[in-house]
Amino acid sequence: MRNLIIGLLAAVMLAVGALSAAPKLPVYEGPQITAIVVHKATRRMFLVAGEAIVRAYDIDLGFAPEGHKAFEGDGKTPEGAYRIFWKNENSEYHLSLGISYPNTRDRAAAAALGKSPGGDIFIHGTPNGKLRAKDWTYGCIAVTNSEVEEIFAMVETGTPIFIHP
Repeated sequence: MRNLIIGLLAAVMLAVGALSAAPKLPVYEGPQITAIVVHKATRRMFLVAGEAIVRAYDIDLGFAPEGHKAFEGDGKTPEGAYRIFWKNENSEYHLSLGISYPNTRDRAAAAALGKSPGGDIFIHGTPNGKLRAKDWTYGCIAVTNSEVEEIFAMVETGTPIFIHP
């Protein structure tokens, strides 16, 4: 009986620890974000509601950011019109919002090169214990962990994202 009680207490302590480890997301009560606009050349991302810019962020990109992502491993961040299709609370990069790359055009272009287009392109934070550096991702859009918490709270799945050179 004593071992059962000790085991139950340990399980409760682990569960409480896991809950406290999850990031506490801010509550967003502003206008609905209708689009995300990314300008790769200036390393800026904007959350837009209608015609108004609601928030702006400095961003890091893939390690070879110039040009459109052509295939897996090229280090480029895609360019074009996509959507946020998934919000991942269990990301290795704090939190992440999945971008719907590759589309049909991206798959066809990569296939013409005999390569895979890759995937898993996200807006995300930084992995625990690692410092942020300039253009360090494999093609994703990175912001600070506190910024990705804010973005995660503000942006719904289905939101269009426009990534410009």
